[in-house]
Amino acid sequence: MKPYRWLVAMLLVAVIGVIGAQWLAQHDPSRFGAVLVRAGGYDYSTTLPRAVLLLVLAWLVLGFVWSLLRLPFRAWTRHRKRQGRARLIEGLRALQGGHWQRAERLLGAAGEDPEAGSVALAAAVRAADGRGDAAAADAWLARLAERDPVTHAILQAERLLERALPVDAINALDVAAAQPLPPRGLLLRARALAMVGRSGEAYGLLGALRQQEALPADALARLELDLATRSLHEAADANLLAERWEAMPRALRVEPAVVAAYAERAAALRWDEAALRHLEQAIDTRWDERLVDLYGRLPINHVDSRRASAQLWLQQHPASPALLVTLGRLARRQGQWLQAQEFLHRAIAQGAGAEAWEELGAGFAAAGDEALARRAYANAVRTARGEPAEELPGRDLRGKIQDLAVPEERDEHGLPRLKG
Repeated sequence: MKPYRWLVAMLLVAVIGVIGAQWLAQHDPSRFGAVLVRAGGYDYSTTLPRAVLLLVLAWLVLGFVWSLLRLPFRAWTRHRKRQGRARLIEGLRALQGGHWQRAERLLGAAGEDPEAGSVALAAAVRAADGRGDAAAADAWLARLAERDPVTHAILQAERLLERALPVDAINALDVAAAQPLPPRGLLLRARALAMVGRSGEAYGLLGALRQQEALPADALARLELDLATRSLHEAADANLLAERWEAMPRALRVEPAVVAAYAERAAALRWDEAALRHLEQAIDTRWDERLVDLYGRLPINHVDSRRASAQLWLQQHPASPALLVTLGRLARRQGQWLQAQEFLHRAIAQGAGAEAWEELGAGFAAAGDEALARRAYANAVRTARGEPAEELPGRDLRGKIQDLAVPEERDEHGLPRLKG
């Protein structure tokens, strides 16, 4: 208890004692009982109220004296605490400025503080890393592990991820003493799991990350999209792929990157119907050039039905470079090389790049025309570099005009689309 509190307590007891003395003066104190103390051959007797009052006063006096005796030690403790705070502040300022050695010295001294020591030790690790002293960093980490296991686990995981050691980072975060992990720890664990091909587990942490507001809404949405895409690519079989797809929110299942990941993995697992069905639904819902390009590139069969769907889309999007390249690919797979050429030339005229030229090169090579194949492949390289392509011989003016001409776009009901 602080001295001023003792003083207040003694004043209160004095007031109570005065009131009690006046009350006892009006009554016979002997009727309340007597207290006899025998010590050293002497007997001391008094009434019970007086004995109680003397005990209370003695306790207060002893407490006050004890508080005065402890006063220098408390002053020294406060002085050390102020010094520790000052070292911590100066050390953090030096760390921010890149004065690694000075920061490490100050922060190491501040690490003795019982309250802010873990913060100082964590910053000392960063200072040691800044000057490239791995042994010193490990020594500070060992001290930090004894003081604050949670902070130690998070800091160690950050350092391991910076060195591309995600498995070790997961092990550091999974120690029992660090549980439950705070938001920063959950975020690091999700990123580490994604790096080792366990994005499905990382995706399961999104609920906790969202609840604890570990990231801003837009950053969390980007992380969700990335983990969803990775988890679909990592699905080991068709059942797991379907399970992860169905568990995703409906809004996420129309994102082009997620649909593309599902279709690619389904095609790799020989689940061709599911890959095509979801791709077609996504394209019909929201037109996306990347999905249209993937629709033509998927290494699956059903070429005729894909060609028919692409022809229907062409009525609504006649100037789509990706759709024209897709039609060229599908026509070439059907053995209709002349029609494939027409689609590919139109695609190039509408802005298609290296992929259209590569498809032309592959078609000319399969047809045995090596000279045109070499020119087409050379144009693919030029286009990829941002250089202008060279015209292929044999393409007359009428054909060039037809390539540039774009029919009027119509909606799904066959009505012209309004511009603007």
